[in-house]
Amino acid sequence: MLIILGGLPGSGKSTLAHTLASQLSAVWLRIDSIEQALRDAHDLYGSGSQEMGSLEMGPQGYMVAYQLAVDNLALGHYVIADSVNPLEITRAAWRDVARKAGVKYIEIELVCSDVAKHRKRIETRQSSVANLKLPDWQAVQNRDYQPWHSGQLVLDSAQNTAEQLAGQVISRLFDNGAA
Repeated sequence: MLIILGGLPGSGKSTLAHTLASQLSAVWLRIDSIEQALRDAHDLYGSGSQEMGSLEMGPQGYMVAYQLAVDNLALGHYVIADSVNPLEITRAAWRDVARKAGVKYIEIELVCSDVAKHRKRIETRQSSVANLKLPDWQAVQNRDYQPWHSGQLVLDSAQNTAEQLAGQVISRLFDNGAA
């Protein structure tokens, strides 16, 4: 099964993904990790003076993750896709990955309904991905983030711990016979 996570930076996606991956023994595909590895490789092996360091990646990281998801789903693993997923085109691509692999999927949008708590997370968090430059609060507010219209499960990290959120997801997976 493919678990598609999305939400603004600081909404709790990676914390939830980490918890779910541990509980389900799932493959965790974290776009931040993939994109930073691509930036680091470019900086190390790239040509010319242009550095990718903090540049936006475009579709490269997502394209790598889509293929890794197909490969791991084909092996029968749960796969957790952890990315902002700001655009409908990326969300549709994840759904296509599940269809291509012949598995079910669930879409989960993480929100943090407490603006002050969300801002504090953004301003105080440390990245667990080496060299990753995290967005500041203004960048999070200015981010192009299209509304979801796919009947996704919406979870609020301001009201629940990661363990509570993971419990809600796992309950949904098994109650609906999706897993």
